Amino acid sequence: MELRDRKKLQRLMIVQDVSQRELAKAAGWKSHSYLGRLLRGEAKTLETEPALRIAYALRVGVEDLFLTKVDSSEYDSGQRHVNKKVAA
Repeated sequence: MELRDRKKLQRLMIVQDVSQRELAKAAGWKSHSYLGRLLRGEAKTLETEPALRIAYALRVGVEDLFLTKVDSSEYDSGQRHVNKKVAA
């Protein structure tokens, strides 16, 4: 998943008085360093499970904070597979 807006995540953390360490722990991470990278804009993507846990911890919808990243090559190969079935 991809973080939509790091500033929105920062604002939610401030408003709800949640520290980086607390949110990283809620995400299931042992360290808060990756969350820090997300907040600084040095990283943009993360696995689905931590994204869901972060959204839950901040009491917002996952789609409010994250975009689902779709691999276009997987989509293309799926489309060709579907087209082959239809043509057969």
